[in-house]
Amino acid sequence: MNIKKFESINVVPFIDIMLVLLVIVLTTATFVAKGIIPVELPNAKSAAKQEDVKSVMITIKQNGDIFFDATPILLKDVASHMAHYEAKTPIHINCDKEAKFDSFVALLDILKQKNFQNIGILTKKEGQAL
Repeated sequence: MNIKKFESINVVPFIDIMLVLLVIVLTTATFVAKGIIPVELPNAKSAAKQEDVKSVMITIKQNGDIFFDATPILLKDVASHMAHYEAKTPIHINCDKEAKFDSFVALLDILKQKNFQNIGILTKKEGQAL
């Protein structure tokens, strides 16, 4: 019986594992770097770039959860959070396109009751990624 000498190591499986780990790290890093709550924005032909001005970001997720900047809050607590801001502060509403319209209208109602007039709704331009 002839015994073969072990002269080389097959590194292909090792490279495959390293590539998978690289993809996982890069994907995770992009979510962490954005620092925003992921929602699927509706499309609009007239969408414009958001300016970098000190503003308040209110996010409504698909399941109806509301976030004040990155902090989850209840709808009834929005008014108390907005009491810390002047009425001229820009407010951006980042609402998932699958969220109930009910939540959106309730949020707008609270903001209008507190006399906030500078309210923007974030969308993405048709045919472009966010």
